[in-house]
Amino acid sequence: MSQLSYARYGKDNIRLYKVDKNEKTGVHTVVEQTVCTLLEGDIETSYTKADNSVVVATDTQKQTTYILAKQNPIDPPEHFAAVLGDHFIKTYPHIHAAHVKIIQHRWTRMAIDGKLHPHSFYRDSNEIRVVEAVTREGEGITIRSKIEKLLVLKSTGSAFHGFHRDEYTQLPEAWDRILSTEIEAGWKWKMFKDLTEVKKVDFNSAWVKARDITMKTFAEDDSASVQATMYKMCDQILAAVPLVEAVDYALPNKHYFEIDLSWHKGIKNKGKDATVFAPQSDPNGLIQCTVTRKSKSKL
Repeated sequence: MSQLSYARYGKDNIRLYKVDKNEKTGVHTVVEQTVCTLLEGDIETSYTKADNSVVVATDTQKQTTYILAKQNPIDPPEHFAAVLGDHFIKTYPHIHAAHVKIIQHRWTRMAIDGKLHPHSFYRDSNEIRVVEAVTREGEGITIRSKIEKLLVLKSTGSAFHGFHRDEYTQLPEAWDRILSTEIEAGWKWKMFKDLTEVKKVDFNSAWVKARDITMKTFAEDDSASVQATMYKMCDQILAAVPLVEAVDYALPNKHYFEIDLSWHKGIKNKGKDATVFAPQSDPNGLIQCTVTRKSKSKL
């Protein structure tokens, strides 16, 4: 009458912190992550016949994460995600796929009296670096890198006009407006055949390039729309990182509305005179896109 059509399990919210100590300089480097591991394979009987013999316990997955973190670098997180996935499919013959998600939290080194402190850090924003990796037996490793929760704003240099209008349209055209968004950007890498290939890639450099392109384009583009600006970001990342196959963005509008103060002694606070605004929460616009490389036509 019924059959199991989907099964995946693992350990979520594994809190991980690692410090590397340079004995010669006394400089410490810290990395903090939240890890999720999910396994697939010949595990159907654990659901249908209460057979726990095929279950690699979620606590085992947690302890494995800590042990491999001790034995391997955990930065860049793409490398560590691939290390974890490779371990699970090679250690357990009945496990055929491992999904690993890593959230890397910010710790920025303090500058004290103009000098970088060797072992003190602060969290300067809620921005996170995210990696989603899948290792499949006999297929390879897919990796998606992401920037999330990067809150940005510019007070001019953005417009939105010429959009479709009909009997349902109330929105006025804007020739100069505040543009603010919380950036979620992702880029999907080509398929890697094994862990050795993954370890050859400079993921940190690619992350810096993607982040710099995002910030620079946001700041400098004379934006006709969020759509037009985000496409430019995608296009530039594809050009800068040849091993990336696709780039995607999800940009929610953070609206700032002008306040009409003319009722009080004729105060001008609209249009070019607007300097006081009311930040809005919701509802908000949400703009998404994915940009891929053009496929080469076959002769």
